[in-house]
Amino acid sequence: MAQTAATGEHSLNIQGIRTYHCTRGAGKPLLFLHPGIGIDLAAPALDLLSERVALHVPSHPGYGKSELPKWMSTVDDLAYFYLDYLDALDLRDVILVGASLGGWIAAEIAVKSTERISHLVLAGAGGIKISDREHRDFVDVFNVSHAELEALTYHNQKFASGALTSQSEQALATMFRNRESTGLFAWSPYMHNPALRRRLHRIKVPTLLLWGANDRIVSPDYGRAYASDIPGATFATIADSGHYPHIEQPAAFAQQIFAFVDSAKRLKKEV
Repeated sequence: MAQTAATGEHSLNIQGIRTYHCTRGAGKPLLFLHPGIGIDLAAPALDLLSERVALHVPSHPGYGKSELPKWMSTVDDLAYFYLDYLDALDLRDVILVGASLGGWIAAEIAVKSTERISHLVLAGAGGIKISDREHRDFVDVFNVSHAELEALTYHNQKFASGALTSQSEQALATMFRNRESTGLFAWSPYMHNPALRRRLHRIKVPTLLLWGANDRIVSPDYGRAYASDIPGATFATIADSGHYPHIEQPAAFAQQIFAFVDSAKRLKKEV
């Protein structure tokens, strides 16, 4: 079902939570769930995606300008929030795309309900534990300096934001709010839900695990293990990209998503 998204950033009330989101484009709806660093609404990836879809990009509760209710403290809470978001906007046949923390949220949504979802894309997603208790699957982003973290995050350092002293006051306020919220939702247990891996078999829609080939925050092998637990899921990498391929390789990111969606449609017709 083709839908049209009104361009611009808007606020709306989702079950009493004031939420800011950006909408643009027309066509099949695509819901993009951003990583813990938040989202730049001027990002080229968003423009490229909106050329073919009705794009919806909300700021999670506690991120950007969106409110954070006192009772909300887990990724599970965020997943239920987004089920309410889909209901409130009456979005159907949705391509659900999540990056990093957003990918974890997307996976938690999909194990609960895929009634409104047609395709799932998890890009550099967190959410499961594949190593033993003595080893982290994710770099401890709270235990390295800003400069070290950016060096690990990006394959091409031109995408790094630079020294904190070079940032505007507003940019720093947003950065620290996003970081604080990521700590709330993902610190303990770190970047995963111990129950999620056992629930991945419940995902019944075509699923793509999409990884930066040079990801040093969470390795492509983690993505491959993730894919192996989701029935029929496929795994792909994007060359010359670190943890955020939607930032470093936006054209390849959008192309991979649309190729996957088109291929999954063809397979469905063949069946």
